[in-house]
Amino acid sequence: MPSSMELPSTPDELMERESTSTGWKELLRDQEKYKNIPLLNYTPMHKLKDETLVRFRGMVQDMIDPEMYLESYEVKAANGSTRMQQGKYRDCLRLHHGETVDYSAESNVHSTRRTLFVVSIPGLNEWVKEHEKQCNVEPHMDSSLTSGVARKRAADEGDNIEMDVDIPSEACKRQCTTQLKDVSSSGEQTAPVLSTEYFLNSPLPSRPSMACMVKIYEDFDAIPLNTIVDFVGFLSVNPALDATTLDVNNDIENMQELQALNPPPSIIPRLHAFGLRLLSHANPLLDLSLLQPTDIHLNIPPKSQETVHKEMRILFKLCLFDDDLAAEYLISHLISTVYSRAQMQSIGKFSLNICNLPTEGLQEYTIKLYKIMELLLPASHYIPMTLDTMNTSAFAPIKDYDTNKLVSGMLQLAPHTHLVLDETRMQPGKLESSGVLGMQHLSHLIKNQQLKCDFKFFHLDYNVDIPVMILSEGRSMLPCDFCLPVNADAKSVEMFEESFKAALHYLNPDRLLQFRNYLTQARISQFNVSDDHTTMIQEDFVEMRKSNAKSNADDLHGLLVLSRLLGIARGKADLDKETWQLATEFETKRRQRLQALPKSSAQTHT
Repeated sequence: MPSSMELPSTPDELMERESTSTGWKELLRDQEKYKNIPLLNYTPMHKLKDETLVRFRGMVQDMIDPEMYLESYEVKAANGSTRMQQGKYRDCLRLHHGETVDYSAESNVHSTRRTLFVVSIPGLNEWVKEHEKQCNVEPHMDSSLTSGVARKRAADEGDNIEMDVDIPSEACKRQCTTQLKDVSSSGEQTAPVLSTEYFLNSPLPSRPSMACMVKIYEDFDAIPLNTIVDFVGFLSVNPALDATTLDVNNDIENMQELQALNPPPSIIPRLHAFGLRLLSHANPLLDLSLLQPTDIHLNIPPKSQETVHKEMRILFKLCLFDDDLAAEYLISHLISTVYSRAQMQSIGKFSLNICNLPTEGLQEYTIKLYKIMELLLPASHYIPMTLDTMNTSAFAPIKDYDTNKLVSGMLQLAPHTHLVLDETRMQPGKLESSGVLGMQHLSHLIKNQQLKCDFKFFHLDYNVDIPVMILSEGRSMLPCDFCLPVNADAKSVEMFEESFKAALHYLNPDRLLQFRNYLTQARISQFNVSDDHTTMIQEDFVEMRKSNAKSNADDLHGLLVLSRLLGIARGKADLDKETWQLATEFETKRRQRLQALPKSSAQTHT
């Protein structure tokens, strides 16, 4: 394929390539071409025209039922002549002045497409947004990326400009032939409009996401719910798609559903995708489509993972009252991931409860600790577990059958969004039924790495990968894989504010970039356990059972997960005896600390 070939700039050009070539999609692998496509997430809408070639990065929050559309249809002119018009990759029927669609023509071709409701990645931290924004290439208003169809028609046919008819082709799902028209100036009564917040459906209302309705034309089941994806396609923002301007007198069975499925394009733009990339992480520093040749971090001399691990341990010792063991467990938590599922088990999860936190300046301490994590992680969210938060927040998605929409909840997050639960914010009081339900959803997420979605008549569990850390004074009331009491001496408690200032100073720009990359690379690293070491582990576990009859399969699983993470943290690809012994040593110390806790602090899990 010639290197000079460019990506298609209009739906018509794309359909022509699809009919004549099978290899043109290879262009999407060209990083230079790919990263020069504007990111809808950061491009002002007034700089984009209908049918602009754009990208949208986000999490699939909901899946709307497949819809029928006219892939090609016959158009009749006033003089009786006919022509065929392509309808793929656009919402509205395309007509010239005086033309009509012959819906009964035998030459019409009907096809199916599916709409995904996609939100920008919930909980994305500011440093990620800033980097993505800086790397975004905004289009020029007169660039070739803008709609070329109208310009071509204007040049070829003078004033006979191609225009959109005011009805979305099958977008209303019921073959609605009522024109969506602007009645704001006509004095006609419009239907009650759903709120902007309801349209956007942000999982984290306090940190609203941008939303986009992405229409896909193949492999409908290849993109699971909550996956993060980078879509490429043509923007669709024709005002005719807005169902909120419909006359209430129109005979429409469910106006709320119609509005929810056809929101104002100014709030929820549409994108007709012809390409996509499934993203394994949200770190823009390791995404070639978001890098520029002048990026500062490309000039930073690389360090070994073992060296970066030592430097990160220094950072977290500053933040954890000089507790080296707590620093090791926190690093293990930050690089953990569910790497396998078997027999209802999520293998690799590493929920961590850091407890025994000193009461002096506690609320200020937990916020400061989260702020450090926020600087390092691409996506995270902090939940203060106050009575108000627990009693008023929606934690899990609920199906709204009036609008046929999955209303998001606070736990519907993208993979590897770190959730920090602050139990130190709890106050005396009563949990309402919604608060109790919220605790149940949190427990289910932590124990099974599954999100329970409420479909009213039944529940569905969706697999997730959301690392959870709980900060508490005593042991948490929530279950966790590892509960670690912090050893904090009086002097380190008095100096914690100075320690955080030192930690922020320690995080110079170069080290910050290395830490961010280290955490992502460690999380996606492969790690092997040889047959010989499997035998060694089994023999060691038999000895453990002899000395402690209470040791069980969960303890073995925890040791395997911890040894894997300790090895990866030090840049190892295979388990060795040294790492296994280190894991058993750490677990022995952790359990000794737990036994030393006052019994009143012990609430649930070890």
